[in-house]
Amino acid sequence: MTGRVFIRGARVLTMGTGPGPRRGAALGDLVALDACDIEFADGVVTTIGPGLSAPAGAEVIDARGRVVMPAFVDCHTHACWAGDRLDEWVAKLGGATYLELLEAGGGIMSTVRSVRAASDDLLAESLAERLRTMRAHGTGACEVKSGYGLTTTDELRMLRAVVRAGRETGMPVSPTACIGHAIDPGEPSFVERTIAETLPAVSAEFPGIPIDAYCEQGAWSLADCLRLFDRAAELGHPARIHADQFNDLGMIPEAVSHGFMSVDHLEASTPEHLRALAESGTFGVMLPCSGWHTDGRYADGRAYVDAGGALAIATNYNPGSSPCGSMATAIALAVRHLGLTPGEAIVASTANPAALLGLEDRGRITVGGRADLVMLRHTDERMLAYEFGMNPVERVFGIG
Repeated sequence: MTGRVFIRGARVLTMGTGPGPRRGAALGDLVALDACDIEFADGVVTTIGPGLSAPAGAEVIDARGRVVMPAFVDCHTHACWAGDRLDEWVAKLGGATYLELLEAGGGIMSTVRSVRAASDDLLAESLAERLRTMRAHGTGACEVKSGYGLTTTDELRMLRAVVRAGRETGMPVSPTACIGHAIDPGEPSFVERTIAETLPAVSAEFPGIPIDAYCEQGAWSLADCLRLFDRAAELGHPARIHADQFNDLGMIPEAVSHGFMSVDHLEASTPEHLRALAESGTFGVMLPCSGWHTDGRYADGRAYVDAGGALAIATNYNPGSSPCGSMATAIALAVRHLGLTPGEAIVASTANPAALLGLEDRGRITVGGRADLVMLRHTDERMLAYEFGMNPVERVFGIG
């Protein structure tokens, strides 16, 4: 957004000014300012405070006490895909489990087949459409993973589509190369090929991009994940990991000792491992939309926060386990099922995921910072957690 904008009489959730993630008791502190005015120009916040005078020529918006807050940052999505998984969803309703579908060649591999058959334009354009919908629901920046290609050619196609869609929509998108998302049953040497061929090709075209894998029964083993990440580290790539969604295979101690960026899912983590993650510099990313849609299991957010963990929540937007791109829904579910307070869930969806993705100019409202803001329909931010199934956003500002 260009030009000068003046918002009068808002309840402003600044999220504070300090860098890095918020932990423990600080996680729930929104650093709120009532009856506050905000001025921003050309996408940068210039003034915050009560009783300000609107500058000449500015667009003046009377907030009437409504909440103005940083746009959401969705730090874990698989929003680039083709096809759908409706038939499998119906099978799941009939009793089939997620791991049974995966082991039968469905699940992730079903979407892999659709992505391989899709054109480059379809991948980029369908993702761009999803990004626009996410933006309308208040998401100002997000992460998008590859992982539905599982060949060198198709993983690179996905990553190019992610970059292209971000550029075309103006949405800041952080790509992640999830080249260890599944095991291709049609390739008996899949792990070796991924490490020896796909990883170097990704590294050459996308230097420094985070590398991700899915450590789970029926997917990548702990040992194979560590082989992938050791080689990725040699090439200069940080690591993120899907772990403990259904089974705790011991990834958390390894992620902590290797300094991974994040461990994501955590539904099946043992209390000991969850505490070890909380005491480390590695983020824990919890995905309540996935638990709600898949099997009703949720990570123990309350224990993790009380142990001092750096927590982010995200949608896990994907066609199988979480067909939802609404961060407001993630907040509502996090409060109901992860044990978070509304304030904790809001910080975990703004300032903390921004810190995880290295977007230090987002997720907070500060003078001189980016004016990536949303105005809610509500005067009380707790409505983000209380209400569900509705878009809470009245207007978005400066996103892009």
